[in-house]
Amino acid sequence: MELRNLKTFQVVADQLNLSKAAEILSYTQPTISVQIQALERELGHPLFNRVGKKTFLTPTGKLVKHHTDIILNALSDLETALKTLDEPYGKLAIAAPEYYYGRHLSLLISSFIKDHPKVKLDLACYNSKETIKLVSSHQADIGIIAGKYNSPEMESINLDTEEVMMVTTQEISQQYDLSTVFTHYPLITYRESCNLEDVIKGCLSELQYQPTNIIESGSDEAIKHSAINQTSIALLSSDGIKEELATGKLVPIHRFQHRVETSLIYLKSRSEEANIQSFSDLLKQAWKPLED
Repeated sequence: MELRNLKTFQVVADQLNLSKAAEILSYTQPTISVQIQALERELGHPLFNRVGKKTFLTPTGKLVKHHTDIILNALSDLETALKTLDEPYGKLAIAAPEYYYGRHLSLLISSFIKDHPKVKLDLACYNSKETIKLVSSHQADIGIIAGKYNSPEMESINLDTEEVMMVTTQEISQQYDLSTVFTHYPLITYRESCNLEDVIKGCLSELQYQPTNIIESGSDEAIKHSAINQTSIALLSSDGIKEELATGKLVPIHRFQHRVETSLIYLKSRSEEANIQSFSDLLKQAWKPLED
């Protein structure tokens, strides 16, 4: 069964008009008739009936049309998938917390689109743990997460490592000693879904401090402003509070030995795909220079 004849049959079955089909396929009507007749002989059944000036699919024609659509759609998907192995092409779904879009990805995406105009980006904001699930289930091609993710199926590449600090305002720092600050103010830090629970536990263990009241948030901005407004003391990575530290709005109470990593993740089974390769190469080359 020739693929060319199936493609011709699909167009004729969609249009039910030889003139329109000939125009779409850039064939002559006799050429189309020859291809349809060859397919009918091979199948042993007529595919079309004519009643007056109208053309209809026979029961066999309807059955063949159903399966032809499945076959040709699968071939189209295969062709698209093969192109992604040769050069960046088609859709690239990226999942990451909103924080990374605001500080990093928005600058890198424009460069990627300029270099790879055939790629259509699909950007989604999710916390780190949801991002891991999306990449694991093929719903996202690439993910950016806070912290690490160790899995034999997943490639995890460090993009950056930041210092972790416990911070408060200069006024509180000067007015109270450390033990008093810990007694009178709750601690605000990252929610478990941010994938940093091990880092947080390590920092508190390092300080030998067990807060009586912990506020959790998925937003760096919310954590930062809670500390600025003297609602709480905050446990934060250094990158998001550079300006506040420089202007004195926040001061460090303690600098921890533990560090927060930013990781690029994708499935190892998909590492040869051109879309994933090209975007991950850009992230590895440009992420840290953006910090500088």
